[in-house]
Amino acid sequence: MSIDDDQRAADHAGPEDLRGRAIARLKRKADFARHVMVYLAINAFIVLIWSWTNVGFFWPIFPMFFWGTGLLAHAWETYRPEHPSEDRVRREMDRLRRNGGD
Repeated sequence: MSIDDDQRAADHAGPEDLRGRAIARLKRKADFARHVMVYLAINAFIVLIWSWTNVGFFWPIFPMFFWGTGLLAHAWETYRPEHPSEDRVRREMDRLRRNGGD
């Protein structure tokens, strides 16, 4: 979402609505930061266990990869734009016009 889109949304929203959205967004960011910290701490511990066991194959890659995939999904949900930009809306409208509304 561009700064102009944020400003446009802010102009049309009431102060209570904006406050609620701001609080929800801050909560999502804090939840994501906690998720990152837990991911790093647990995976560091798993790597430490791997290093103590003297197993040649680096098996911690599996939980790191799969949990990391979930972490990326959480990042997308946290930081993706809430509403499509005006540019994206115009492009979609143009596409619909070209395809006869389908």
